[in-house]
Amino acid sequence: MKSIAHALLALLAMTCAHAGPVNAPASIYNLQVSLTDQAGVAHDLDLYRGHPVLITMFYGSCSMTCPLLIDTLRAVDRSVPAQQRKDLRVLMITIDPEHDTPQALQTLAQERRIDTSRWTLANTDEKSVRKLAALLDIQYRPLPNGGYNHSSIVTLLSQDGEILVRSSVLGKADAALIAGLQQTSPILTGNRHPD
Repeated sequence: MKSIAHALLALLAMTCAHAGPVNAPASIYNLQVSLTDQAGVAHDLDLYRGHPVLITMFYGSCSMTCPLLIDTLRAVDRSVPAQQRKDLRVLMITIDPEHDTPQALQTLAQERRIDTSRWTLANTDEKSVRKLAALLDIQYRPLPNGGYNHSSIVTLLSQDGEILVRSSVLGKADAALIAGLQQTSPILTGNRHPD
């Protein structure tokens, strides 16, 4: 009987830790989240409104999956034509706000040679991390060693923050993300946005 109760509690805990976007807003930009970027500047979640955005969650001290996640984002970035690439933005939000301070994020950006003119590494409060993870379908849990076990999902947002494509492909540019980006391109669709 105890093992059944433990199994039910574990299942309930997993469900609570990963509440999918059941009542997800049409745009994730409707979520009230304040971000602080690698330069220490505060932004709202919609800082890249008007641009297609690749958004994901990571943590800076991750030595395995997160560097591969950055390489995957670079592969997608490099796979789109130069004119379209100028419009694309990348937003990486940490799941470890306690350790990933703006200074730590800036160091990571420098070490990984991240173009911070179009890419933002950001932190937010723990409650907002949970909300964003649920909306982006990202599961995570802290480990005893201070790291995290987490899913690695890249999500493409429309210019208005609507979720268009989710990808768990790592190490290369996912064709579904590239196709989604081509559909959002103001160059291809003729829809210009304000800068």
